[in-house]
Amino acid sequence: MVQGLAGFYRKRRGLSALRALPAFAIAIGAGLAHAISIAAPWSGQPLWWLQLLSLAAFAWLCFNAPSWKRAALLGWAFGTAWLTCVHWWLFISLHVYGGLASPLAVIAVVGLAAFLSSYYALAGAISAAFAGARRWLNALLFAAAWMLAEFMRVKFFTGFPWGAGGYAHVDGPLAFLAPYVGVHGIGLVAALLAALIATLAARDAVKSWRSWAAVAGATGLIAAGNVVASSRVEPADGPRLSVALLQGNIPQDEKFQGGTGIPTALAWYGRQLVDSTASLVVAPETAIPLLRRQLPDGYFEAVFNRFAQGQQAALVGIPLGGFSEGYTNSVMGFKPGAQPYRYDKHHLVPFGEFIPPLFKWFTQMMNIPLGDFNRGSLTQPNFEWQGQRIAPNICYEDLFGEELGERFSDPATAPTLFVNVSNIGWFGNTVAIDQHLHISRMRSLEFDRAMIRATNTGATVIIDPRGRVTHSLERHTRGVLLGEAEGRTSITPYAAWVSQWGLWPLYALGLIVIAIAFQLRIRTSRPGRD
Repeated sequence: MVQGLAGFYRKRRGLSALRALPAFAIAIGAGLAHAISIAAPWSGQPLWWLQLLSLAAFAWLCFNAPSWKRAALLGWAFGTAWLTCVHWWLFISLHVYGGLASPLAVIAVVGLAAFLSSYYALAGAISAAFAGARRWLNALLFAAAWMLAEFMRVKFFTGFPWGAGGYAHVDGPLAFLAPYVGVHGIGLVAALLAALIATLAARDAVKSWRSWAAVAGATGLIAAGNVVASSRVEPADGPRLSVALLQGNIPQDEKFQGGTGIPTALAWYGRQLVDSTASLVVAPETAIPLLRRQLPDGYFEAVFNRFAQGQQAALVGIPLGGFSEGYTNSVMGFKPGAQPYRYDKHHLVPFGEFIPPLFKWFTQMMNIPLGDFNRGSLTQPNFEWQGQRIAPNICYEDLFGEELGERFSDPATAPTLFVNVSNIGWFGNTVAIDQHLHISRMRSLEFDRAMIRATNTGATVIIDPRGRVTHSLERHTRGVLLGEAEGRTSITPYAAWVSQWGLWPLYALGLIVIAIAFQLRIRTSRPGRD
């Protein structure tokens, strides 16, 4: 009898697992679609509607999961598929340039995605465990849980929020919210809309006028918001600065080689710095791939003297420091009548610019010039030139809008213009370039600031304060992008509150919603869920 019961139990478990397969297939498919929505591989463009549909599928899975445990597993599957597809290009840096064996590189990429997906497993569990009979509250609960998962990806373990869902909306109907609530506020609203769409899948909800009224009301509010945003009187054009953005296109496997990339970089960037006639010349991250003391005799002095007088200035990416004081990934600025300006990167890349504890064994397996760099302070002085307060940021620092927002705490010293210097050559000619471009565009929308980007391989562009690319250079070519960038002094609502409180107001709101849902769940427990 015991053996018979055990066999029956195993059979039931097998049937349950079999029934779960379609749900996991939907979760994985939705996760892949969510990744594509950030920047489609075939066009590089964001697909806001696909982001909503993929997130609606995830919400529907959570609402219909037989238990919070199943919802957690579905959230983990959704997140792992999404994040693996979003940053698959890390494989190139690890394997092609780092020399890590391809199986280990695959494990590293998928392992990172699986680890970060634990946040979305928690979101799924919360959405299922605290859900009740009120559909509108379930939608709010899902949106709050989603936003808190995004918050954990921003804050925990140095933060790696690359590919956040809100970036899919940089060209969409929710983009008008950026100057008010930022990319994570957009992500919250998108999650709420997705959850409302998911509730319509219920048979009784389709017949409910309240459900359709909620969707119609949300659509009307978004439409009205876009009408108001489009009719808003734009501030008068601010002062314009002529710029020359340098794109050396030095092959990544040669960039730090003494016989090839280094002499090419020194010669080409040196010549462009000398010959340019723009008011501001910008060279990308590590455009000069040597420490100052390693440069050929007279090289640094020649650059300094070139901009010591006249009407031109330059910002140049270069590593600084030494063995005793440590190294920094930096930007040096040169302008007439002043000592060189210095900006040191604050938000370092784990495994690229600093080695987390207990992971030195991993980095020793790679053939990449890595090290433990020193961090610059969060708020460093602007580079002031021709009436502009220019705020440099290096590589993926523009991913952390709340950190850039710290510079807006005093409107009198707030940046009027952003400059990003990057080297995405580590990741080949992939969608990583497009993803990073949309990140920069979102920062322009949030802060009403132009962003000029000088990169090694692309995207070298000028972005206006409304997030539009006005000038661009063909990727993976060597050239100079000439154009003008507009400076502005206005302070957006997002800049005002994020400079004082960071992202905490958004996440306090999320915690309040979850707390309310938890209390209601206790009062009216739903049977059949564990």
